[in-house]
Amino acid sequence: NLRDAGCPVELAAHYVRTGADELVLLDISATEEKRKTLVNLVSDVAREINIPFIVGGGVRSLAEADDLLTHGADKIAINSAAMANPNLIDKCAQKFGSQCVVVAIDAKEQQGIWQVYVSGGKVQTDRTLQNWAKEAESRGAGEILFTSMNHDGTKQGFANKTLRQLSSLIKIPIIASGGAGSMLDFRNAFTEGKADAALAASVFHFKQIQIPDLKKYLLAEGIHIRPFH
Repeated sequence: NLRDAGCPVELAAHYVRTGADELVLLDISATEEKRKTLVNLVSDVAREINIPFIVGGGVRSLAEADDLLTHGADKIAINSAAMANPNLIDKCAQKFGSQCVVVAIDAKEQQGIWQVYVSGGKVQTDRTLQNWAKEAESRGAGEILFTSMNHDGTKQGFANKTLRQLSSLIKIPIIASGGAGSMLDFRNAFTEGKADAALAASVFHFKQIQIPDLKKYLLAEGIHIRPFH
């Protein structure tokens, strides 16, 4: 039930105007289709924004990461390729710095165990969320982007209990993803989940939540964020 949410370039410009802190562009079918990330699109988006820009999807090598960073990405997100070749995390961190390296982890809870999935969430691995996140950190990842497949698209809130456990396991920032449906969900991701950032797509794309309203709400709730003026 995928829906067209509009032009990425136009949406990117809109999010800058309305106070987003960071933009994440994930080419979710690149790995499955065995192709490189859409570099021209990355360039087009980068020209429209002046906020940090994470790009991921189909990044399989140092050269491909370098290509994205050269074309306007500030950070690269690696997922399936990092799982297949964990040394890619080390190499990217050594060449570009940990601040440029985000390891994206898609995980699903099954009988109390959070299993990691790759290839756009279609292929189960034998790794658990917690162990893989700790290894990614030890190899030089600067951030973890954790998407709960159980919560993604439900608009019932983030995986706060698991986020909190993860934040106690690792020292690098965690971006919470999957489940945003209300402004309260964002607050809970920070207060209950101890997330360092919260990512959402459809609630913003379809204007169910406006970023300026969300920022005002979070500031009123005592959450330390960048205000929007």
